[in-house]
Amino acid sequence: MTQQPLRGVTSLRFNQDQSCFCCAMETGVRIYNVEPLMEKGHLDHEQVGSMGLVEMLHRSNLLALVGGGSSPKFSEISVLIWDDAREGKDSKDKLVLEFTFTKPVLAVRMRHDKIVIVLKNRIYVYSFPDNPRKLFEFDTRDNPKGLCDLCPSLEKQLLVFPGHKCGSLQLVDLASTKPGTSSAPFTINAHQSDVACVSLNQPGTVVASASQKGTLIRLFDTQSKEKLVELRRGTDPATLYCINFSHDSSFLCASSDKGTVHIFALKDTRLNRRSAHLCRWDLPQICLHS
Repeated sequence: MTQQPLRGVTSLRFNQDQSCFCCAMETGVRIYNVEPLMEKGHLDHEQVGSMGLVEMLHRSNLLALVGGGSSPKFSEISVLIWDDAREGKDSKDKLVLEFTFTKPVLAVRMRHDKIVIVLKNRIYVYSFPDNPRKLFEFDTRDNPKGLCDLCPSLEKQLLVFPGHKCGSLQLVDLASTKPGTSSAPFTINAHQSDVACVSLNQPGTVVASASQKGTLIRLFDTQSKEKLVELRRGTDPATLYCINFSHDSSFLCASSDKGTVHIFALKDTRLNRRSAHLCRWDLPQICLHS
């Protein structure tokens, strides 16, 4: 009797305009439309095995895949680009690109002209998707969570990741940096302890970060590097899983190991003062059918 694969979710990512999200699962990949909420597509376990990471390129047919989980078909040290529109009888016919490294890939970020691949101590930037070539390579402090964010805007090519100094952020303008050179990124001293989460808003004008303590979320202007606001999640320490801006930067959400999601109003901050119960929800149990 064949043993059925596990059904857990190993990672979840929204696409660049937040109109879809994709789930890397023990059973393969599931892609969902946000509004209305419905399954848009899937890759079965027989095609791709268990997955560690998946990243979408907008609403296109291109997916970045990294193997993981309990029964992977692909390596954790490689990023494979899957073209779902490409015809072929075998799953290998849909694999159009491969980026292979010597250490596990911890995160992948894409925009219309670049792909960013994050390892524990290094970040690689390649031109993408036509004729990929390495543009940049950045050394980082230990980054076991693969923290990184890439602005999807056509007007700004901003990359942010943890700096060498504890609690700092590095900002790199990929448009003004000459390929093949190691320019000095701008540094923001955001926290006293290590960074736990980082996120850019859609236009790349604001970066939000939280430390391992998990009590405060700080927002900084990416141009002036000045702190704009400080948001308090709570007084007791917590492990923040992620922080994210709404598409129009009106709200910011944060989820943690406390089993709650906090929503903060950024434009009309009076909403934050009405009641803590209006901007906090217990996380529901959601089942993704495979």
